[in-house]
Amino acid sequence: MSKRIACLAALLLPIAFTVGAAEPAPKDPTADKLMVTAGFLNHHPDLRYRLHAMEAMRKERYDDAYKFFRRAAFYADKPSQGMVAEMLWKGQGVEQDRPLAYAWMDLAAERGYAGFLGLRERYWEAMDEAERARAIEVGQEVYAVYGDAAARPRIDTELRRGRRQVTGSRTGSVGALKIFVPGPGGYQMIDGSKFYDPQYWVPEKYHTWTDAVWRNPRIGTVRVGDVEQVGNDDLPPPGSRVPATAPDTEATAPDAPDVPDLPPPGIEPPDEE
Repeated sequence: MSKRIACLAALLLPIAFTVGAAEPAPKDPTADKLMVTAGFLNHHPDLRYRLHAMEAMRKERYDDAYKFFRRAAFYADKPSQGMVAEMLWKGQGVEQDRPLAYAWMDLAAERGYAGFLGLRERYWEAMDEAERARAIEVGQEVYAVYGDAAARPRIDTELRRGRRQVTGSRTGSVGALKIFVPGPGGYQMIDGSKFYDPQYWVPEKYHTWTDAVWRNPRIGTVRVGDVEQVGNDDLPPPGSRVPATAPDTEATAPDAPDVPDLPPPGIEPPDEE
């Protein structure tokens, strides 16, 4: 794995950095193994496939990692879009394609996230005029399928579908709901207010949570061999160089390796024999 990809990949691990000098990062539900085991990821395909991609990267199964990142990217996951870009730029797990890599990094920077903006500009400076022209051309195809206009409705639908399964979802309250998870020592319980925290299930709140994590992380941009801090004043403007493109709302999800489905959350405790 290249050093720059390794540094960027480190950003995708359960959140351990801080967003500001004294402000703790928002809680990462995927860092809680019990939440994952309880089926939290069933309706969070962005997080689910990103985690599978990171596991594939760890095992140096780069072909699979690239496919998993693309599947997560289909559900508006900007970190995964950035990893698709890096793998294309380096030709890791996929044939090298620098213009297409730029298109993906431009997409990852769509919301103005600092680290991806910095990498986008590094790509642009490294390309010649022919590569830049092709990057703008292929970028329109990438945005049509993976841009927020097309991808956010997909993840929003999954979040709403998952929340509708919970008792009391119509009122937005989970009350005294308990989630039961089978384990080697019996059943463990998760408080429903934690599992169904609105910031993880209400689309508007979920996007706000995501922005809080990724907009200005302390790790700003990544350079080969080290990590460079970047102040906001040094960042390029967030606007895309790719012309506006109509979203393809009928696109099908890209292929990815099969992964087993997780059991749905257990709302009631099992009968004891």
